[in-house]
Amino acid sequence: MNSIAYILYLIATWLITVHVGWNLYKNGRIYILNLLHGDEALTDAINRILLTGYYLLNLGYATLMITQWQTIETLATVISSICGMVGNILLLLAAIHFINMTVIFWLSKKNKHPHSITLKY
Repeated sequence: MNSIAYILYLIATWLITVHVGWNLYKNGRIYILNLLHGDEALTDAINRILLTGYYLLNLGYATLMITQWQTIETLATVISSICGMVGNILLLLAAIHFINMTVIFWLSKKNKHPHSITLKY
């Protein structure tokens, strides 16, 4: 039963992660563009970096969480385990989204020139 649960979990997690990531990438561009005062090149670069990091972190975390599962013997346990694990992924996705938007908002407020961003090392 574990193999079936793993496959169902990975398919559900992959579909959710890719769907949410693509929607955030597509629709978040306007938000980032506004915060960066119309700087399209910087907006597109940040948006691509966010999408790549989002996919790596979430798909890696989802795969790693399989190691936390105990032996599954019944169909009810399969459903319960998949729901719990997918719920964890959804909470992680929401937290990362809000952290990213907060950081982008913070960076836009520190931006003194309307078409450039200053990074301090």
